[in-house]
Amino acid sequence: MKIEGKIGLYKRTILKLIKASEKYLKEDYENVYLSINFVSDVEIQRLNKEFRNIDKVTDVLSFPNLNKQPNEKLKKFRKFADFDTNMLFLGDIVISKNVAKKQAREYEHSLKREVCFLALHGFLHLMGFDHIKKEDEKIMNKLQDKILAEVNL
Repeated sequence: MKIEGKIGLYKRTILKLIKASEKYLKEDYENVYLSINFVSDVEIQRLNKEFRNIDKVTDVLSFPNLNKQPNEKLKKFRKFADFDTNMLFLGDIVISKNVAKKQAREYEHSLKREVCFLALHGFLHLMGFDHIKKEDEKIMNKLQDKILAEVNL
């Protein structure tokens, strides 16, 4: 797994979370990569409006490169890997650091924990999970909790 983008101090922990998710998703993230970046509130609101038609600031947005469902394995998408590098691009995640700071204070935990949670949440969206329906939200929340516990966050 390779992460591109500017996430500074959080990269190592985010990589641990994603590595821990391999066990629960029964996947192998060798030769896959994604991008994670911090953006301003103005930028995340613009993206939220443009891509989701919701004109408000949010904490995290995911832009999947694959039309993957939770039960589909990444092997199915290998044909989309880069010809030269054999790397499969999963998609982009953007996080509002300002919203992450506010939420960390609100939930009374560290900024690191909040940023890593948001990155994991965004990653699970790239892997096909969502929380539109209540039953899907329960599945996604349970999975997030297991992975966070695995890395002691």
